[in-house]
Amino acid sequence: MRKIIIDTDCGSDDAVAIAMALKESAVEILMLSTVVGNVPMQQATTNTLTTLGYTNTYHPPVYMGCERPLLRKSSYAYETHGIDGMGDIGLVPPENATAADGNGVIKILETLMAHEPNVIEIVCLGPLTNIAVAISLSLETMRRAKNITIMGSAGFGIGNVTPVAEFNIWHDAEAAKIVLDSGLPITFVGWDACLGDAAFDEDDIQRLRATGALGDFMINCNKLLVEFNINRFGRGILDFADPVAMAVALWPEIVTQCDKYHCEVDVSDGPGYGALIIDRNNEFGGEPNAYVCTQVDAKLHKEKLFQLASQ
Repeated sequence: MRKIIIDTDCGSDDAVAIAMALKESAVEILMLSTVVGNVPMQQATTNTLTTLGYTNTYHPPVYMGCERPLLRKSSYAYETHGIDGMGDIGLVPPENATAADGNGVIKILETLMAHEPNVIEIVCLGPLTNIAVAISLSLETMRRAKNITIMGSAGFGIGNVTPVAEFNIWHDAEAAKIVLDSGLPITFVGWDACLGDAAFDEDDIQRLRATGALGDFMINCNKLLVEFNINRFGRGILDFADPVAMAVALWPEIVTQCDKYHCEVDVSDGPGYGALIIDRNNEFGGEPNAYVCTQVDAKLHKEKLFQLASQ
């Protein structure tokens, strides 16, 4: 069975991605670490515990990680996911659900050390602060990870927080730079990969809701995201960014466009801050250092999600 660590700033689309991994019988989630991003880290922890309760499978430990970016102030995604990050519909974690003792960053390192090298996969659904701190503490330990799949970057498209930057990278670009420059095996799943046919339209939303209680939870907690997208895109779609990144990690067969490029993170104090610069034409002459996934088989991805939700 494949073994996974999930690092999350759990908002409403993170919740869907976490539920997917919990329901996928081919993988075991060893632990989850929470990080500041969509919401404060403490709220992300509450949301993660809530998601475990609604998914109703098994309960891997949830550890609290970094509560602020490395250098900059936090800027939460309240307009997209709500003040509580879960659509402000009044969700609460199960009674007696609490975070496990220990720091999330340290627990990532300890979990890697407790297993053979090249066994554990890491899936990052939020800003990369926890991962950057772990690398700074022990790069050798982080090299034991088989790979790191990151929901991050605009891919080859436009950004969702600035014209060029996607939220997870932009929220802590300095951390993203540390991760990218570490030499670890990285796959970025760009925001462009969750748009177009990969976005859930009104029919997809209704079909997911109709799968049962878990599908209903997935749609309800994304209520504000649907409303936000009516203003952003002109219709109530769900650009399920974190679920697409999780799908890429869980099911490599859905990937239709993913190549390795030389990439750099813009940490300059200007309008480009937070952009992942992808050297598609090798203008810089740098060695390729990260895979960038920009397209998936949308039909296959959706069918797999519908099947998991209905289990």
